[in-house]
Amino acid sequence: MATTLADERQHPGAHGATRDLTHEVTNQPPPLSPYDASDDTALLEGLRREGAEWAEEDLRRLGRLAGSAQVQEWSEQANRHEPVLRTHDRYGHRVDEVDFHPSWHHLTRTAVAEGLAGAPWADDRPGAHVARTAGGLVWGHTDAGHGCPTSMTYAAVPALRRQPELAEVYEPLLTSRTYEPGLRAPAGKRGLLAGMGMTEKQGGSDVRTNTTTATPASEPGVYTLRGHKWFTSAPMCDVFLVLAQAPEGLSCFLVPRVLPDGTRNTFRIQRLKEKLGNRSNASSEPEFDGTVAWLVGPEGQGVKTIVEMVNCTRLDCVMMSAALMRKTLVEAGHHVRHRSAFGARLADQPLMRNVLADLALESEAATALTLRLAGAADRAVRGDAGEAAFRRIATAVGKYWVTKRGPAFTAEALECLGGNGYVEDSGMPRHYREAPLLSIWEGSGNVNALDVLRALGRDPATAQALFDELALTRGADARLDTAAAALKDHLAAGSQAGARRLVERMALTLQGSLLVRYAPPAVADAFCATRLGGDWGYSFGTLPAAAGVDAILGRALPERG
Repeated sequence: MATTLADERQHPGAHGATRDLTHEVTNQPPPLSPYDASDDTALLEGLRREGAEWAEEDLRRLGRLAGSAQVQEWSEQANRHEPVLRTHDRYGHRVDEVDFHPSWHHLTRTAVAEGLAGAPWADDRPGAHVARTAGGLVWGHTDAGHGCPTSMTYAAVPALRRQPELAEVYEPLLTSRTYEPGLRAPAGKRGLLAGMGMTEKQGGSDVRTNTTTATPASEPGVYTLRGHKWFTSAPMCDVFLVLAQAPEGLSCFLVPRVLPDGTRNTFRIQRLKEKLGNRSNASSEPEFDGTVAWLVGPEGQGVKTIVEMVNCTRLDCVMMSAALMRKTLVEAGHHVRHRSAFGARLADQPLMRNVLADLALESEAATALTLRLAGAADRAVRGDAGEAAFRRIATAVGKYWVTKRGPAFTAEALECLGGNGYVEDSGMPRHYREAPLLSIWEGSGNVNALDVLRALGRDPATAQALFDELALTRGADARLDTAAAALKDHLAAGSQAGARRLVERMALTLQGSLLVRYAPPAVADAFCATRLGGDWGYSFGTLPAAAGVDAILGRALPERG
């Protein structure tokens, strides 16, 4: 006779034991959170050497907050509950508002309060921009989407300074540490966020083909805009820097969502983009029709006006790629420490250790370069001409290379989790979808490679600044010396068709130089042997047998008690 469920409850036997075992969870890692996102030796060392050691206590506090279970849940919720466009209210009035999940607001409020938006421009301490970048590397362990408006707000300040009377009104609000959502007259709020409206459907990165027009009004400096922008993210920001064709050519304008008298400016959101990743952030197509705007900088000099802004947002692309690398490396390391296969922990198996060590090298190189670029930015805005020249070329080089490495890195980290990593609940698919954006935003690979060529052609000081940096390690590693010498030959023969190869060599040589100067010998030697010396395969996990895998992993992913 068949055994019934009631029988088994009264007389548990083999069948009952089997049923219980099917619900027992074994060989799965515990949740990573809570963890400390600032627990990164390379990050902390870079913070100190680039002049922001005074920010370390706050950075560690932010790291613990970023890795907390609550904040990690905010990140997941902000992406699961995507923003929703409301074009009209219930009565038929045009409102053009985007509703966000409360978690988005929690994340943004924290980021602004921690100085990750425009605050460094109001901070006279040397290293203020480094501290913000380090904070971004840590807070980047949360959600990438809300980093868009904070990045644009940071970048808008130096551009706005081209029009001092506007900067006098808006800069104190853009540098505020108060997040105050909702569309109201900007001057009546305690803090503002800024967005950008640059690209259009017919041109993309070729902004000189923009067709949005700017017509002068009767009041000096005031214009009305008419046109359609193609990719304007964070449309609920308070003000936007917009490019449009004025009588004297392409010009930059400040467009408020709400006018000083409290009435809505014309900012018709036609739709939100359905994107591969970055789902928590709304990216929109706004239409201007009689939209009031104020000129920023001289007419016809729109590109020149936004150059400083581009430098800032490109640095943030490097920063966010490096943060994503570190986040996924930590996730992978946590998984393999708690997962066993074929009779041993994954973390103890030589091939897995090779993969993790290779990822750790890539992550540290990205972090070191990010903080070096932040240091250059900090010193450049304080008047250091040499650092300004280095920043001009190295930021474009770093933007090209580090963001290019992000997708391959994230895919490999996901693979460390196997099928678990392919499941949405793990969080790894969200990171994987995010990675390609940073290579596209603020100029795709070709745009940045060509910008490097342009900088070299226009200002010889940029090349000299790069070689001055590389000269600091001359004689320390033969492979690095060979790469630096070869770089000069490639520079002399530079062409558009070879621009990517040239910029790649620049990036790897610069990263190698930083690691030789600052990282332990095992890290520097393995990087130079593989990335510069050619003792490497075509995928991660192909470090040579001589690589100091244990030392590399002990630095990047130390066992905590």
